[in-house]
Amino acid sequence: MKKSPLLPAVLGMAAALPLAAQAQQDSSVTVYGVIDMSLAYTSKAAPGNHSRLSLDSGDQMASRIGFRGKEDLGGGLSAIFQFETGFSADDGGMATPGTLFDRKSVVGLSGHAGTLTLGRQTDSLEDIGTRYTSFQIFGGGGVRAGHFNSLDRITGARTSNSLRFDTASYGGVTGSLFYGMGEVAGNNAAGRAVGVGANYAGGAFGLGGAYYQSKLAADALPARAGDTDLKTFTLGASYQAGPAKLFAAWSQTRRPLQAPLAATGLVNITSATRANIIDIGVDYAHDARLHLLASVIHDRTDIARAGAGATRARTTQLNLGVDYLLSKRTDVYAVLSRQNAGEVNNPGVIGAAYAVAPTDDSAQNVLRMGLRHKF
Repeated sequence: MKKSPLLPAVLGMAAALPLAAQAQQDSSVTVYGVIDMSLAYTSKAAPGNHSRLSLDSGDQMASRIGFRGKEDLGGGLSAIFQFETGFSADDGGMATPGTLFDRKSVVGLSGHAGTLTLGRQTDSLEDIGTRYTSFQIFGGGGVRAGHFNSLDRITGARTSNSLRFDTASYGGVTGSLFYGMGEVAGNNAAGRAVGVGANYAGGAFGLGGAYYQSKLAADALPARAGDTDLKTFTLGASYQAGPAKLFAAWSQTRRPLQAPLAATGLVNITSATRANIIDIGVDYAHDARLHLLASVIHDRTDIARAGAGATRARTTQLNLGVDYLLSKRTDVYAVLSRQNAGEVNNPGVIGAAYAVAPTDDSAQNVLRMGLRHKF
């Protein structure tokens, strides 16, 4: 009997099919994202402290699209990746021009002990922010200014060229280590960042904290590359009391290289050398669809002066909101925020730093009504 040369090839393909199917089962790629649009009324917006009506993207939750994947390597070890970019849904622009995956760009390994990721990513202060501050219910766009214009990093500041290791949970306790490389030849301290965090979640109670420190990347005389530029930590706690989640957090941020100011009038709050931020709030689930939200953020700062002028300044932001879930992925919301400032320029409630803020320490009111869809 003459054998066909096709027979070995067919048998080989048949034998390979189960392996190919297994490979498909052991790896996956997910596309996900958020589109958040709101109609916003802002009082006393720059320039001229006039009212402003706008259609905004990402005031409540940053609009984004991302890709994440996982491959099972066997023995409980997996290869993972995640790429995420922010965009402005109102005009289609990139959130960070020139940086495609500005929100996250990592590859890593995940196993029984924990997860190691390498690339551009946030440190564990964002994790604390999403659990124990107003960030979790009012989004970064609406609370960034109240948190020392995000210098306390709880709304998600990114570090490129970084390594992060998150442990597995042991009795409800997780930990995190973070290292950002400055990549400056001849000076390993220049541009370097380090961070550490820990969290406990047990039943209705949660408790966590994180610390971050960064060094100056280049000389800014009299400061030198490698000098400590920022030190910040946040401690937070939450308690689920029936339908109400109560939360509170304290952040302290120091800027050792901030020089004394020669200006004698009102200055921006980011000129301060130290800030203490208190954030207290509640997320009350009236039912499965309706959530009632409230929080207050108080920021008290120290300002170094070379001459006359106030050395203590403050801002206080009150947030009230309602969130109604139309489905698991789509909700509508309304949020009213009021930002008061004393002895410092009001940083405003939404937008980029001071972009639509009052031109002095006047109070600002912002009403947002929006639609959010997750996919």
